[in-house]
Amino acid sequence: MFTILSWAVLKPLYSSLPTVPWTAIPTVFLLALGEFYSGWMTRARIHRRPGTKPVEPLAVARLAALAKASAYGGAVFAGLFAGFALYTADLLDQETPGRDFLIAGGSFLACVLLICSALYLEYCCKVPKDSGEDER
Repeated sequence: MFTILSWAVLKPLYSSLPTVPWTAIPTVFLLALGEFYSGWMTRARIHRRPGTKPVEPLAVARLAALAKASAYGGAVFAGLFAGFALYTADLLDQETPGRDFLIAGGSFLACVLLICSALYLEYCCKVPKDSGEDER
């Protein structure tokens, strides 16, 4: 939905907009990396792996909320960047739209990584099933 909306808005306004900033790519990529690492460590702490401390339940709830918000936010921005990339794909023979296409495409991929990391973090925040629960 956001892809079509951003593409439609860009059609009359593209020539008056500034170029796409390249800083979105490393910023979103670092957010994705941080969420993936948080998920990996949280999962280890929830499963009480050796060398880890138990995790506070409130911290897990906050991480789950962060994961959900990041997944939705990443999806919105991925749609916006995809619409930008689709619009500029027709103008690749020009210098500025070609640069905008590469930056929007890279930002789209970074947003997809953020969504995947957020979903992984949300998965890692689940409480494992109790082994005695199945026997009852």
